[in-house]
Amino acid sequence: MIAALPWSDIDTVLLDMDGTLLDLHFDNHFWLDFLPQRYAELHGISRAMAELELAPLFNEHEGKLTWYCLDFWTRELNLPIREMKREIAHLIALRPAADEFLAALRDAGKRVVLITNAHRDSLSLKLERIELAPWFDRLISSHDYGFPKEQAQFWHALKTDLDFDPATALFIDDSLPVLRSARAYGVAHLLAISEPDSRRGKKQTEEFTAVDDYLELIRSLQGFSS
Repeated sequence: MIAALPWSDIDTVLLDMDGTLLDLHFDNHFWLDFLPQRYAELHGISRAMAELELAPLFNEHEGKLTWYCLDFWTRELNLPIREMKREIAHLIALRPAADEFLAALRDAGKRVVLITNAHRDSLSLKLERIELAPWFDRLISSHDYGFPKEQAQFWHALKTDLDFDPATALFIDDSLPVLRSARAYGVAHLLAISEPDSRRGKKQTEEFTAVDDYLELIRSLQGFSS
């Protein structure tokens, strides 16, 4: 149960995309299943060997901008990453009631901004499948700034770009390192996501209160607005 948010103190709502508004199943399936299989086929090796070869590379770049960069992985793996993502685009799906939550935020007069680590091409593909753009005042990719959300430089760039007050901002993300980075910058209101991937069950969100159900947030927001 989420404690009632002080909506009167929140004027800007910053929202992640993958795992927060969209089901993380698409991304997990792509990186953990689909891509290793294609890598194995390209090199004529077993799926298990492909995973062994890819693991240190993934570990090296996790949390860096390169981890989210389609150009980097296309060059590094010699695979058509964009085209491969499009092959399984039917798996891109909205999390339950996420669109209703976005509508409620707009009705309440909040400034709503998407901030994602996704490469612009990934963002475009997802916006083709799910009509998210109309709900947002801005759609920002960390690639626009050259730093991922895990790094303090991202938040400084966002502040300069948006001119928002961290003390009156709510940020929702499924990544704990990203939430910790936002907290260190001074973002006052933070929520995690309890089940970013619908196929993998709930995860521990440690020190962060988690959203189980957007309907609960909608009721809270509507109570403030009424």
